[in-house]
Amino acid sequence: MKNFINFMQRISFLPVLLACLALFILMVMTFCDVILRSLLNSPIEAATELTRILMAIMVFSVLPIISARGDHIAVDLTDGFFHRYRLERLRDGAVFLSSGIMLFWPIHRVWLLSERAQEYGDVTEYLSIPQFYIGGFIALATAITSATMIITGLLRLFAPKLLQESMQ
Repeated sequence: MKNFINFMQRISFLPVLLACLALFILMVMTFCDVILRSLLNSPIEAATELTRILMAIMVFSVLPIISARGDHIAVDLTDGFFHRYRLERLRDGAVFLSSGIMLFWPIHRVWLLSERAQEYGDVTEYLSIPQFYIGGFIALATAITSATMIITGLLRLFAPKLLQESMQ
């Protein structure tokens, strides 16, 4: 199990690299769009379309990593209660498991929408990029996030020491 965790940590740089690349492309495109719009009154027509696609790539590619590390936004309204009775591990495990299971519905819906876009031949307005690629990527990234959250929840419940060692 520890080898699996080490392997996953080593390959986790790939989605981060993808998100960084998408952010860099977005930055350069926005810079060029502003310059072209201001100086030549000729904006990049596909900028809005590319911004949507690149934002989806950035958000959904790092979602599994953020979820596994527990770096998502958390509200600590009940921390005092759970800390007092030393139930943080149970709470965190239950939250990770339930969140991972609840992601099954959005995965299913996005996948169906992606299949429908493929059947209808839906493409983006300016660049004619097939929309099912984007939907498929979002569904796949959400599925990986779901699996990551379920595995993390199980590790928090049944192997907390192994999880703590891997986080160091």
